[in-house]
Amino acid sequence: MATTTDIPLAKHKREVIDRAVIRFAGDSGDGMQVTGSQFTNTVALYGNDIATFPDFPAEIRAPAGTLPGVSGYQLHFSSNEIYTPGDAVDVLIVMNPAALKMNIADLKANGILIVNSDAFAETDLRKAQMTSNPLEDHSLDKFRLFSVELERLSKVALEHLGLDAKSVSRCKNFFALGMCYWLYNRSMEGTTRYIEEKFSKKPLLVEANKLAMKAGYSYCEATEAFQISYEIPPAQLEPGLYRNMSGNQALALGFVTASQKSGLKLFQGSYPITPASDILHELSQYKDFGVITFQAEDEIAAITSSIGAAYAGALAITTTSGPGMALKTEALGLAVAVEIPLVICDIQRGGPSTGLPTKTEQADLLQALFGRNSEAPIPIIAPATPSDCFWAAVEASRIAVKYMVHSRSRLHPRFQSEVRDRSSRLQALSSQSRYSRAPVGRSRNSRP
Repeated sequence: MATTTDIPLAKHKREVIDRAVIRFAGDSGDGMQVTGSQFTNTVALYGNDIATFPDFPAEIRAPAGTLPGVSGYQLHFSSNEIYTPGDAVDVLIVMNPAALKMNIADLKANGILIVNSDAFAETDLRKAQMTSNPLEDHSLDKFRLFSVELERLSKVALEHLGLDAKSVSRCKNFFALGMCYWLYNRSMEGTTRYIEEKFSKKPLLVEANKLAMKAGYSYCEATEAFQISYEIPPAQLEPGLYRNMSGNQALALGFVTASQKSGLKLFQGSYPITPASDILHELSQYKDFGVITFQAEDEIAAITSSIGAAYAGALAITTTSGPGMALKTEALGLAVAVEIPLVICDIQRGGPSTGLPTKTEQADLLQALFGRNSEAPIPIIAPATPSDCFWAAVEASRIAVKYMVHSRSRLHPRFQSEVRDRSSRLQALSSQSRYSRAPVGRSRNSRP
């Protein structure tokens, strides 16, 4: 008589893939930017190529749980070179019904959907303008749904610390982050160091966030719901020193490089405006390179101060966004008329009028080309990636100084991370000596 022996199957299977797009979404106060940036840093240190697209929340927050209050962070990482933050999403982590409603259309069929089920009470559904609970009405059947009680599980993991309910609830984003680390077989070591540095003066919060993250990792390890984890091997990048760089950071470095190579002091006159303010913040750190930053009282003062600096012999730039470009228009004509070398950076956001300060959009092309009165043509440079932003800054400075005109860098914050790039990419760092010295023109003979 034949006999059979039952062989237990492996509890978890690991699948090797070449790329993934993951998005974290929740309320403004749910820590989605921190969660996304920490996951980004971890996969970058592992050796994957990355591109990100943060959806920043507004400083004036919409009511919690409502559709306008949703913010998010998207990351595309791969074992190959990539060029965009991704389109359709492979994994979506949402903290409430509003985040689900705003983002579910981008999730691929059979994609992984991790939902904080503790936030799907009747009142939460009403805030998100939902008439039924999507966790119960089978509307999510085409996705791999994982309904997880993030708040309750975080509370259980941290109950011995004696934290108040609000502090415990704030740790749920690290619980979700721990789950993602398990899902993609990534180490928690880098985020552990971040937590220890971030909350160094609050040891109880250090312990709480570390425990929440480890609890999320252990939850996936222990539950039978998660059958598969994924492995994305490191990308075959050229050896060298890399940093996770945003487009705004690349712009700042490009202008410093242009200043050094032209032998001119760099002057930035700008009025703070989202998402261009990052350039002002970044350049203010380069005083040792002779960089002068001036925070003006308004957009007109910003550009006219830059015109004055250029007249005095500096490499002058000013940064703004769409509404600021409208205010600078008359001064742009002045710079054209008197042949002043000037670089204007338009870090684009949605409109019209004051528009949407935290929502990026490639919207200002016609304004860049034609948004002035007659006889005021200017060259336009439009970078496509964060690394392009560096070269755009160098080239715009070269054109402005050589031909005694002002040029304009037209940037989408997506390409400025997290031009603010609001997205980020890995960028190889190079010695300044590789860049040729920029020609400096100071006479009418330099005109094209």
